[in-house]
Amino acid sequence: MTYEFEGRTEKEAINLAAAELGLGKSDFDIEILEFQRAGLFKKGHVKIRVHINQALETAAEQPPTQILKKTPDPLTVSETFAPISPEFELDMIQFLETLMEKMGYPGTAETVMQEENKISFQLNSEHSSILIGKKGKNLDALQLLANVYAGKQTKENVRIILDSENYRIRHEESLVRLAYTTADKVRENRMSVLLEPMNPFDRRLIHTTINTIADIDTKSEGEGLYKRVRVFYKHGADSISRSTRTPISSSRKTTEA
Repeated sequence: MTYEFEGRTEKEAINLAAAELGLGKSDFDIEILEFQRAGLFKKGHVKIRVHINQALETAAEQPPTQILKKTPDPLTVSETFAPISPEFELDMIQFLETLMEKMGYPGTAETVMQEENKISFQLNSEHSSILIGKKGKNLDALQLLANVYAGKQTKENVRIILDSENYRIRHEESLVRLAYTTADKVRENRMSVLLEPMNPFDRRLIHTTINTIADIDTKSEGEGLYKRVRVFYKHGADSISRSTRTPISSSRKTTEA
C-alpha cells in the first residue's frame, strides 16, 4: 500500500508518516515526489510517497496472542532497555503544556508509562473534552504534533502516546462492547454487518475480540488507512452477499450494549 505525506523537510514528512501510520521509520520505503528547498522568501516543501509492505499492514490488524490490559498502569520502566532521558521527558512535558496554553485550554502533562522507544503522557485539564474532541480526533492531532516535535528533538525513534481522562482506555472498552453486540446481531440474523471506517488499531481490536467467538468472523474491506470491518456468520458464507445493513457506529453501541 502507498500513502502520501507533506512537510517542510524530508525528515518532517517522514516523521509525520511514521506517527500517522504507527510504524517505525525502518518499516516503510519512501519516494520523494516534490522537493522545494527553503530560501530567503519561500518555505521549504517536500512531498513523499510511503510504500508499506502488505504483510506489515496486515500484521497491524492481526490479533495478538492475548488482549492487552484495559486498566492504566503506573509509570513503568523496564530494566531490559535504556530509559528515555529525563531531559527529553521534561522537554516533552513543557512542549505539551505550552501547546495546550497556546490553544487556550491550559493544563498539565504527566508521564504515565515508558516502554522501549515509547513514552505515554496524560493531559490533565478542565477542558479535557475539547482536547479529546469528537471520537478522539483532537487528541490524535495533538499526538501527531507531539511526535513531529519529538522527532526533531532526538535522533532516536521515540513514539509519543497521549491520553486524557483515560479516553483511550474507555474507547477500547467501548469497541469491545461494539464487537460483542455486533456478533450477537450477526448470529441472530445470519446476515453480515459492516462497521464504520476505523484506523488500523481500532480494527485490530475488533478482530481480536471477535476472534474469540467460535461462529463469528471478520474481515477488513476498503482502501487506504481507514477501512471498514465486516462481521459475518462463519456457517453462512452467502450472508455477506445478502447483507443490507447500514454501518454500526460507535455512537450507537452504548445503547445497544
